[in-house]
Amino acid sequence: MTHRISLRARVLPAVAAAGVLVPVVAGAAPASAAPAPQVGCTSGKAGLAAKLQKDITAALAGRTGTVAVGLRDRTTNTTCTLRATTSYDSASVVKVTVLAALLWDAKKTDRYLTSRESDLATAMITKSDNAATTALWKQLGVTKVKGFLTAAGMTRTVPGADGYWGLTQINVTDEQRLLSLITAKNTVLSDNARAYVLKLMGSVVASQKWGTPAGAPSSVSVHVKNGWLQRATRGWRVHSVGTFKGGGHDYTLSVLTDGNSTMNHGVNTIQAVAKVIHRDLVPTAPAASRYTPTATPQEAYVAVPRG
Repeated sequence: MTHRISLRARVLPAVAAAGVLVPVVAGAAPASAAPAPQVGCTSGKAGLAAKLQKDITAALAGRTGTVAVGLRDRTTNTTCTLRATTSYDSASVVKVTVLAALLWDAKKTDRYLTSRESDLATAMITKSDNAATTALWKQLGVTKVKGFLTAAGMTRTVPGADGYWGLTQINVTDEQRLLSLITAKNTVLSDNARAYVLKLMGSVVASQKWGTPAGAPSSVSVHVKNGWLQRATRGWRVHSVGTFKGGGHDYTLSVLTDGNSTMNHGVNTIQAVAKVIHRDLVPTAPAASRYTPTATPQEAYVAVPRG
């Protein structure tokens, strides 16, 4: 049985019906007011969707900017979404897509990565090296990147133009699709390719291991890639995508933000969401065992057009 929770306007306490939590809605918003998007969750585990929806909403209360969230836990058949198709400048998060496209392209000709490609990929993911990313982006070309996006079903992702890969337009639906391909057997990426991506995402330097890993229990393996970018309009873009397995769960999490007044504001928003999700999915983990990211997070600044 799947349990769905999605708040609208004012929501009265849920009532139990046949063992399913059913939200009761009262008081519609004025016709002239466009309601803000709400967190929507579903789960095969009774009560979990309601708890996640409530806690994610609370974590975002009072936060400025625009936040998109995607969560999927295979073990409990749980999903949560907020602004699932809203587009964001990718910043360095697109580097996972670049690596996946490289591996997909190599698979088509049944070849291994060269030592050069492997060195560039390692620097790109573990240290967020921009020069390495640019080299691989140029090698692939936009046509091959688009070919991978089509094969992966990432239909709303648009590669950045004129070599500005950090301005690729991404959304949580496609990021979650990418993370799903990385963490489960499929025909797009080979098993070896998936293991390689996870190995690199699990070897990110400590100063860049912030965001979605915040609050993850020690029983969970962590794989992450982050990004940030400041522009003249809409302030800071700050994003984090991660995969987590252990403690009886197997889940992926994407949090994309923009309109942040500072980089730290975006980081703190992502980590507030991540902490409640890890806690709700793995509630038995002791607080002392949960991951605390660095207080001085770092990430590469990506190139954008002047003006």
